Amino acid sequence: MSGRVPLWWDEAHAYLAKDELLGPVVEQFGPQGISSREDLFQTLVRSIVGQQISVLAADAIWGRLVEHLGEVTPLAVLATDQPSIAGCGVTRPKASYIYGLAEQSDTLLNQPWDEMTDEAIKKHLITFRGIGPWTAEMLLMFHFLRPDVFSLGDIGLIRGTQRLVPEAETKEAVGEIAERWRPYRTAAAWYLWRILDPVPVEY
Repeated sequence: MSGRVPLWWDEAHAYLAKDELLGPVVEQFGPQGISSREDLFQTLVRSIVGQQISVLAADAIWGRLVEHLGEVTPLAVLATDQPSIAGCGVTRPKASYIYGLAEQSDTLLNQPWDEMTDEAIKKHLITFRGIGPWTAEMLLMFHFLRPDVFSLGDIGLIRGTQRLVPEAETKEAVGEIAERWRPYRTAAAWYLWRILDPVPVEY
């Protein structure tokens, strides 16, 4: 994986390696972890492509989209049209979201991110069509590299936790279990996804 690695990762890895539930998973998949691609718009479009589909399907569609656009920037998106974006395998609503975000990119992207809390970033992002809580949480994890994000809207994290604790039948129960992984729930999420799919998640 390429990109910027969070400064807190080694500490998170060591912390979770000692966890009774997650420790064996951490040992199985090793110390390499999450990284940021640096480009927020690209990460955002990739996360929209990945909404509610498998990692493999998302990777295939992403490859076609990159081939079509050349580079995934607001200008490149605005130089094409929504039907052409949909032609890469993206659903029509998602094509509409991607195009709309390109049109609003100045407001979307130019924020004092380093001064903003996780909640403030999430609140800003979800004002844009196509960005719900899940997508905002993926951006907090994969772009902003915030250390303590856990998305209860992510079915993979629910299922991964349930593999470790089968009796955790509700989102609330999963959320309570995830509390044990503070302040590194982002890293915990990374390893939970690996239980279900050994291919690393990327956005």
